[in-house]
Amino acid sequence: MVTGVGSGIGRALAQQLAAAHSGLALADIDEAGLQQTARSLEKKGALITTHVLDVADERAVCSFAEDVRKKHGRVTLLINNAGVALEGTFEEISLDDFRWLMNINFWGTVYGVKYFLPLLKREQRAHIVNLSSVFGLIAPPGQPAYSTSKFAVRGFTECLRHELEGTPVRVSCVHPAGVRTAIARRARVGAGVTRTGREEDVARFEKLFRTSPEDAASRILRGVERSELRILIGSDAYKIDILQRLRPGTYWKTLSRKLKDTQQT
Repeated sequence: MVTGVGSGIGRALAQQLAAAHSGLALADIDEAGLQQTARSLEKKGALITTHVLDVADERAVCSFAEDVRKKHGRVTLLINNAGVALEGTFEEISLDDFRWLMNINFWGTVYGVKYFLPLLKREQRAHIVNLSSVFGLIAPPGQPAYSTSKFAVRGFTECLRHELEGTPVRVSCVHPAGVRTAIARRARVGAGVTRTGREEDVARFEKLFRTSPEDAASRILRGVERSELRILIGSDAYKIDILQRLRPGTYWKTLSRKLKDTQQT
């Protein structure tokens, strides 16, 4: 089961899993993107179902899990990939903005695990993959809600891993650095953001997106095969991880200088 398959990493995951003859339950709130992904798949006999789903809606996720059980009978791999972004500093975004993002990025992940875990535990071997971010390792200015959600996903996933030790269910947390998706361009603008030049800001930010969705998906699936606890994507993710460990209080001074140099080139 994969959420957020309408584009980006989710679509690439669906394509690579379909090519490997996996049965798939694919979900996204964007019906057009969901169907476009479905049409792009290599159908090799395994059952593939599509589901329009708002992961922030607990009842909908519960019904989705039951629908998947009825149609597929089993689940061995759960990938909570759906996520959104929000532009604005803490003072610029509203609490409703903050809740909207947390309901999708964090609670959507929690609901997915809650309602699919009973199915996963029936298997001889199963795996949960939750998408965090490098912003679940560091917390840059201008990303208060997004970073909070990704730190929360990381903490939830690590706790879940420890609780499920000794069961058939493995658990991985994914921390991508810059992946070439539309998440920044599609980000909601906070209620109090009044800055102009958003296109220029997005373009500068997207210069940091170096990994393709296909490479990111391959890295995730390779990590699943190897039962990796943490799956870092992109060379920048490894550098950020090390820098945060070495300079937990001052890493942003170093990173902000590097970001300015990169955006000026």
